Amino acid sequence: MDSNIYKTRFRLLNIGYGNSVIISRVVSIVNPGSSPMRRLREDARERNMLIDATQGRKTRSILVMDSGHVILSAVQPETMAQRIKQLEARDES
Repeated sequence: MDSNIYKTRFRLLNIGYGNSVIISRVVSIVNPGSSPMRRLREDARERNMLIDATQGRKTRSILVMDSGHVILSAVQPETMAQRIKQLEARDES
């Protein structure tokens, strides 16, 4: 058995309330307020590709994943961007 399988390291991004995603799978993090983003959300719901990770709170950001899934989060896009920068800085040091 190849031991390299166990050495793969995934960086997780906390998207709020105990939910995380693999950073390398995130295509974009967007503000949900515009009409195109509302359509994106509805299209994903119709395709059964919508994941609601808000825990009943207001949607503050939408994550688009490389698999086509759309994830709703109650965390601001700016906050997630800061978390990604912190993780990258930690990896570089």
